[in-house]
Amino acid sequence: MFFLKLQFAYIFRHIVVKGKRCTSEAKLHGKTVIVTGSNTGIGKTTAIDLAKRGARVILACRSRQRGEAALEEVKRESNSNQVVFMQLDLGSLKSVHSFADTFLKSEPRLDILINNAGIYMQGRTEDGLGMMFGVNHIGHFLLTNLLLERLKQCGPSRVVNVSSLGHNFGKIDFDSLNTHKALGLGTSFWEVFQTYCDSKLCNVLFTHELAKILQGSKVTCYSLHPGAINTELARNTSSVLQLCLKPLTTYFFKNTVQGCQTTLHCALQEGLEPFSGRYFSNCTVREVYDKAKDDAAAKKLWELSERLCGLA
Repeated sequence: MFFLKLQFAYIFRHIVVKGKRCTSEAKLHGKTVIVTGSNTGIGKTTAIDLAKRGARVILACRSRQRGEAALEEVKRESNSNQVVFMQLDLGSLKSVHSFADTFLKSEPRLDILINNAGIYMQGRTEDGLGMMFGVNHIGHFLLTNLLLERLKQCGPSRVVNVSSLGHNFGKIDFDSLNTHKALGLGTSFWEVFQTYCDSKLCNVLFTHELAKILQGSKVTCYSLHPGAINTELARNTSSVLQLCLKPLTTYFFKNTVQGCQTTLHCALQEGLEPFSGRYFSNCTVREVYDKAKDDAAAKKLWELSERLCGLA
């Protein structure tokens, strides 16, 4: 029985936990990619892989200090000088506009936009939005819209939105969004977790609606669950919780190389165009619950997001 348990643990860790790998051998010389939140975790590992393939990679990060440190690491690990740091605070609409303006003036191409950054914390952005709604959804929504014409000009191109399995537990409280500009106001562990899941549902609905808007263009888009990753996402939670989770995250969670594989699959794999707007997990397209492909909810979220961004 003991050896059976060991065998099960081995199978679970090496097949279920590690998951599939991106099999694309695409080279990206002459292509430009933006990866948000690429100073740490799967974002940084994604950037290293893309730079190794020859892409010009823009590290779009909030912290200049951490971003510039990551810049040196990505250059060193990829043996590429085609890596650039550009400051981007997704919790500031002003910063998103500034980043987009700078990018469009200085970079002639954009072939892949990877909206990877995400946070797990309550609070408010400088624009008065709920923090997770503002950073995980609105910041990326605005960034994508500001860069959409450049993506169209460089097609075929792709937008990749990193969501989470947590979107299955999410809901969109439009009354709360209209009244409080937040998905939820609670501060308990479960209320904060719920808000995070809600923001991840926003990512999937955003992708669903974006695919409709992009029909007829050479831009496609995809959302994804990267897997349970041993990263810094929970760095804003209590130290006690982080300590309790340590054995679980060390043994049962993916490392960043394993965790970036579905992102790379959605960004690089040939033949995904018919699946634009779909949700991927473990390098495979997946079906989602009705609430994650609700046309009316996706359109309503898009229109609300436009108003909050000042695009409407």
